[in-house]
Amino acid sequence: MGDYTVKKDISEMSLAFVGAGKMAQAMAKGFLAAGVVKADHITATAPSCRSQPTLEDIGCQFTHNNKEAVENSDIIFLSVKPHILPGVLQEIAPVVTKRHLMVSVAAGVPLQFLEEKLPPKSRVMRVMPNTPCVVRQGASVYVPGSHVEKEDSEIIKSLLSSLGYCSESNEGMISAVTGLAGSGPAYAFTAIDALADGGVKMGLPRELSIKLAAQTLLGASKMVLETGKHPMQLKDDVCSPGGTTIYAIHKLESGGFRNLLIDAVEGACLRAEAIAKKAK
Repeated sequence: MGDYTVKKDISEMSLAFVGAGKMAQAMAKGFLAAGVVKADHITATAPSCRSQPTLEDIGCQFTHNNKEAVENSDIIFLSVKPHILPGVLQEIAPVVTKRHLMVSVAAGVPLQFLEEKLPPKSRVMRVMPNTPCVVRQGASVYVPGSHVEKEDSEIIKSLLSSLGYCSESNEGMISAVTGLAGSGPAYAFTAIDALADGGVKMGLPRELSIKLAAQTLLGASKMVLETGKHPMQLKDDVCSPGGTTIYAIHKLESGGFRNLLIDAVEGACLRAEAIAKKAK
């Protein structure tokens, strides 16, 4: 395994989130809900105190000192915005050792850039989670770096699997993962809001409309995952000849619904690729 020791029991490991934004908060809350990490083993950092109450309310530690958080932790989640990451890497590089497993959540920042900015042979990984991690229904992908050991991948897979679906991938796919799964919750929230607006337009109370829309998407998602049927087959099962649903589908197709979703994934993917080019 090399000349460092990995703690086999994840519950004994200490985690740091360098950057305490929405994604870091979602992951921290998800880990605690899953019981895989103790609250007092999680430290988050940020330059402002905006996220401090949220994190301290769930038992996590908070500091403004990035170096201190890294020195006292085993796994470091780099969860700052991509344009801030280079400065953070420069700041913490002097205290990064072979003990640390560095995990970047920053969209578009390639492994090569991360490895070049950190000490030689640093154990570096990229992950692309999404915000439903907070309710342990996330969809995450991880990519090991050049010097990551098998045990490192197993640790990250175990952590991310506690937050929902998790899969290993290669770096060539991670921009597409960003466009689909990383940004995907925003598409779903927009769809829920639009469906709820439709319900309100037709006379339903707002609260009921939102609950019906959200539960409908949740139920449809579970049918796709649990039946193994193609989504279009499941769609056809709902569309009775001459019925209400096929009329609604015609409206969606006329408005370019499918093309808009494809364009949304492509747009987010291309933006992630543009960020990656700037980082090289």
